[in-house]
Amino acid sequence: MADGAMTATFLAVIGGASLLAVTARRLRPVDRLPSLEGWALADRSLGPGWTWLLLGGTIFTAYTFTAVPGLAYGNGAPAFFAVPYTVIVCPLAFVLLSRLWSVARRHGYITAADFVRGRYGSPPLALVVALTGILATMPYLALQLLGIRAVLTAGGVYPRGAAGDLVLVALFAGLAVATYRHGLRAPAVISALKAVAVFVSLTAVTWLVLARLGGPGPVFEGAAQRLGGPALLLSPAQQPAYATLALGSALALLMYPHVLTAGFAADGPGTLRKVSVALPAWTGLLALFGFLGIAALAAGVRAPRGGAEAAVPMLVDRLMPAPLAGLVFAAIAVGALVPAAVMSIAAATSFVRNVYVEYVHPTATPKRQVRIAKAVSLTAKVGAVAFVFGLRDQDAVNLQLLGGVWILQIFPAVAVGLFTGWLHPRALLAGWAVGMASGTYLVVREGFSSIVPLGTGAQPLEIYAGLVALLFNLTVAVAGTAVLTRLGVPRGADATDLPSRLTVRRRPETGAKNP
Repeated sequence: MADGAMTATFLAVIGGASLLAVTARRLRPVDRLPSLEGWALADRSLGPGWTWLLLGGTIFTAYTFTAVPGLAYGNGAPAFFAVPYTVIVCPLAFVLLSRLWSVARRHGYITAADFVRGRYGSPPLALVVALTGILATMPYLALQLLGIRAVLTAGGVYPRGAAGDLVLVALFAGLAVATYRHGLRAPAVISALKAVAVFVSLTAVTWLVLARLGGPGPVFEGAAQRLGGPALLLSPAQQPAYATLALGSALALLMYPHVLTAGFAADGPGTLRKVSVALPAWTGLLALFGFLGIAALAAGVRAPRGGAEAAVPMLVDRLMPAPLAGLVFAAIAVGALVPAAVMSIAAATSFVRNVYVEYVHPTATPKRQVRIAKAVSLTAKVGAVAFVFGLRDQDAVNLQLLGGVWILQIFPAVAVGLFTGWLHPRALLAGWAVGMASGTYLVVREGFSSIVPLGTGAQPLEIYAGLVALLFNLTVAVAGTAVLTRLGVPRGADATDLPSRLTVRRRPETGAKNP
């Protein structure tokens, strides 16, 4: 049963998040007509501070903050692949996000599929890029709810039965209303509270854990005794899986619609480059969460079978004063609201721009596009709630693992297309199909494990399935382009006019750079 002080602190932080979401309407320019760019991208007006908060809050989700320490609790060193993975993301974002923003701003693109449509002149290729993004995003959205439920259950804040389900629905309902009304500005404002709550609470928790357990040395020694010394270090056989999982996850992350949506909301490529340099501060948080998973081992926390993600919440509940524990649980809950909101906005925007307008209602007015996007965003949230209540937690995890493999298959069309238009759209479509099929087969064959063995013998090479599928994808795309070019098969018209060095004039300022 939750302590009264813990519950009061939790509710205070959640209430603060709701109040902040309401203030988002004050930051919307009153002289702007409704537009999808305004609702989904906050009129591309976010400066460095807001972009750092929103992009960091979007990338580092609540499930990340529970799954990584849970993996460290159960498996030791392999869990820390997430640290180099998020470090690799930073230089990639420095190059790719800033360049893609410049093209998108010049041509009015809102989604990655918009860019693909303009770059290759291929509606089918743009359609599969949009649908892949939506398909990969939906289980990721559901995982945010699972993260909230796991944390609140471990802390005793989540009542059993229907009452607990109502708590979860109420948390999500406030987010749904704010997002429906204010679009991306709502999660942008909430991301400020998320950053303060997570940074403050994690610093306090880490300090208290080190003080209670006697410092880093006893923590690692105690964990080694319980898990086994070698498990805290990577064996030579684990290193290929570790490295390829870190690289493949970094490449995949920047293809997710919610990350691109947060990036497109910046006010310029310079802002994105500054933010990319500062993003490792969030990576430090992730490393500390992983350390807490090791500390849970050392403290003798016994997480339920199949529920290792509850290890850190159980550690917090055991060692922390009730108000601080409530702050930690609230910080993780708020941490789920930001990415969940951006994910629903990104999925809705992709549907409206690349499915509804392209194939259903080409003459839809901006006002109608916003109205449809709001409805789809709300539907996505309701679908995520239904998914969580209707299926096993493991089903969402399995689909999210597949989603990471799937989203990586649009990398050639989007990222490679930023630097060369040589690849043929039909070859890219064929490569995407091969990558999707091979990646799905590899993951399902291994019982929904994203690490797959290659080769024969006593110790086959184990690497990330998404990277294997991407290699097949690129091979087919390159070979197919060579064949189609030789046969003289025409390409679509390239509307991007992409120069080798992009320079975009800053538009006139229309007010403060706020969400």
